[in-house]
Amino acid sequence: MQTRNGMTRRRVLAGAGAALCWPVTAAKAGGLMIEDFTDGEAEAWRYVSDRVMGGVSDGTMQLVRQGADQFARLTGTVSTANNGGFIQMRRALDGALLEQGTGLRLRLRGNGARYFVHLRPSGSLRPWHYFAAEFETSGQWEEIVLPWSRFTAQGGLKATFDPARVTSIGLVAYGADYEALLDVAWVKVE
Repeated sequence: MQTRNGMTRRRVLAGAGAALCWPVTAAKAGGLMIEDFTDGEAEAWRYVSDRVMGGVSDGTMQLVRQGADQFARLTGTVSTANNGGFIQMRRALDGALLEQGTGLRLRLRGNGARYFVHLRPSGSLRPWHYFAAEFETSGQWEEIVLPWSRFTAQGGLKATFDPARVTSIGLVAYGADYEALLDVAWVKVE
């Protein structure tokens, strides 16, 4: 299904007895897995907030296990007070991995709020130089696809998007005052 902002969305709803979330491998679901939060891989991710620049947003990133399912959870209070307004979970990434696809596919569940994927390219001179794509959540587990064409330069970045130059990925609650809750089961190159 196409949404108003051009994002492809496929809802994956759980029926009676169905698992809400499960680990996925590249062989099982297609695409190239970046992260499925198993085998201690979540240690590559770190939590960052606007407090690094004097903001007052507060939150956490943690690994959650529900039965056999495991996923990362970003939660907290996003506040635009004091020129702030973000919390995020971020990890380093090899751009050569992204070059093999046409976008990202994520399996996630949010609280109905808007979130972002930030991709930082090599040679970024400022922390606010990145490419961003936004997505909305529904409260249910779902898969979203973000083609490379959806990522736009932010913060005065003077560059054309090139997946081979990406050095990190961030999943971000940003730009408004709200309570964030984002669960991420996996991230893949589409």
